[in-house]
Amino acid sequence: MTIALTHARVLTAHGWRDDLAVLVEGERVAALLPHDHAAVRAASAEDLDGALLVPGFIDTQVNGGGGALFNAAPTVATIRTIGAAHRKFGTTGFLPTLISDSVDTMRAALAAVEQAFDEGVPGLLGIHLEGPYLATERKGVHDPKWFHVPGEEELALLCAPHRGVRLVTLAPERVPHAMIARLAAAGVLVNAGHTAADHATVRAALAAGVRGFTHLFNAMTPLGSREPGVVGAALDDPGSWCGLIVDGHHVHPASLRAAIAAKPRGRMLLVTDAMPPVGADSPEYVLNGETIVAKDGICQTADGVLAGSALDMASAVRNSVAMLGLPLDEAVRMASSYPADFLGLGASHGRIAVGCRADLVAMDADCRVRCSWIGGRAG
Repeated sequence: MTIALTHARVLTAHGWRDDLAVLVEGERVAALLPHDHAAVRAASAEDLDGALLVPGFIDTQVNGGGGALFNAAPTVATIRTIGAAHRKFGTTGFLPTLISDSVDTMRAALAAVEQAFDEGVPGLLGIHLEGPYLATERKGVHDPKWFHVPGEEELALLCAPHRGVRLVTLAPERVPHAMIARLAAAGVLVNAGHTAADHATVRAALAAGVRGFTHLFNAMTPLGSREPGVVGAALDDPGSWCGLIVDGHHVHPASLRAAIAAKPRGRMLLVTDAMPPVGADSPEYVLNGETIVAKDGICQTADGVLAGSALDMASAVRNSVAMLGLPLDEAVRMASSYPADFLGLGASHGRIAVGCRADLVAMDADCRVRCSWIGGRAG
């Protein structure tokens, strides 16, 4: 059956359009046509009553949601719960993210993702392993007892054939760059993060295959006058991508604005780094044996260490407009098109265009989500 989504303000590759209906056939966008076109009249119409229709949001760093934490239970049920919780806020594609843990837990997480693909969990795009190949000096909330350099058996596990996207965050001073090259050659995306590396080390890691930077500014060496650090290397490199947590707590808005201005357009993407309180009734969760309570939008330990976020993607888009002064269409692209490009999925995801997956979000002008579609199915 062909569905026509009508009377919306549609964000296309060429900007906002008020005069087009989006035709969806199966999992794909079949056409963008004027409302009076015969194909639109023949389709089953859904009147969106002036809503903004945008590409579904893609979150490459989501640790939890709906009360579930991937580390606590690396299962298909947890992946499904996280996806359902974040879908309420416009996320139609996500990478469940495992922070530093045991190799056994990593194996369980990788197996759960494969099974979740078998079961068709909506929105699943792959997995993000944030660690455990990180630097103690920039550990953040990660437990350093898990930090190590991967051996051959573990490297083979990471490089094994897999479905979906596999993203690994590591500290480039901790992992031999020949290993980074092997990961990249096996189709694994490699980010630098939780790193105390100097500028030269990061530049060498970029040449070896590092593709991006995990939550820019947080848990990495800062930009200095004589030592550019990780931040300087990230902003100076035109080909890499950077994840940004725009919650008003992780990074000052002025720093975010400066970073966005420094990189070529399309290389900055919004992430949530979300924890279980997103989409849940309870603000509490347990991480590394410590009970953490999200308060005033902040997740932090008793010692004041940020422990992920209580951010959802619709709020990240809203904050990017309100705090950073970005146009809404650009903020939406940072939550959809640019993450899709980073993941190598730009030809099929992150855009409302003919042939792309019908992963869509209808929302009000203030980014309150009305409805979403994943692969053409409303939910």
